[in-house]
Amino acid sequence: MSKLAAKDKFLDLSDYGRFFGKFLANSLKKTRFTPIHVTFLFGLSGLIAIGCILNKNHLFASFFIILKSGIDAADGELARLKNTPSYSGRYLDSVFDIILNFMFLMTICYVSKTSFGMTILAFFCIQLQGTLYNYYYVILRNKSVGGDVTSKIFEYKSPRALSGESQKLVDILFRIYTLVYGIFDKTIHFLDSDAYKVKTFPNWFMTLLSIYGLGFQLLIIAVMLQMNLIEYIIPFFIIYSLPLFIIIGIRKTLFKV
Repeated sequence: MSKLAAKDKFLDLSDYGRFFGKFLANSLKKTRFTPIHVTFLFGLSGLIAIGCILNKNHLFASFFIILKSGIDAADGELARLKNTPSYSGRYLDSVFDIILNFMFLMTICYVSKTSFGMTILAFFCIQLQGTLYNYYYVILRNKSVGGDVTSKIFEYKSPRALSGESQKLVDILFRIYTLVYGIFDKTIHFLDSDAYKVKTFPNWFMTLLSIYGLGFQLLIIAVMLQMNLIEYIIPFFIIYSLPLFIIIGIRKTLFKV
């Protein structure tokens, strides 16, 4: 099952790892590997990238950051191929992402000697950017006929576990998810509380928005590492948040409820 109906599909600049993700998922389709195994694998790739940054091996750091994006796309693909969607996998994926984002920035802070305060601000900015992308994207997916609705627009309560997964594990991961993402979700909902009422978003708007997708953010980090611009990564992502308000303004102006 595709995440979106054919008419709602758009050029997602953050989803460049999808081709590799599909390849990996197809390779694992008839094996005992589960989507959660793949989630742990992308976590390992992220940790290796962090080790490379600490050792100032930016070439391999960039490689494993990009690889992480490709593997990240594979867990969902594998779940669809095996017809084993799960809330536990969805929440674990998101929790791993935010932990790795924090570790990436803290590692860059340590190596580049950027201030801790600026790094925390950059982390908040990166998560806010990603939350805006996910907010509009999940709205589109839920409105798209035949689209994937595993992700909900508003995560108020733990969902009922799907077949093959533990309700207790879903509840635990849901609590962790709401703890680490709650402030970002509430901030974006405050900035654009009526977005969910819009019937749909045009493809060009979603493509523009995809510059805030996690994959594109990681691509920027990888490129800046290769250009020996590690000292500028933290301040860049702070400034990079400014267009966020323009995108919200476009939504409110052009796509009114």
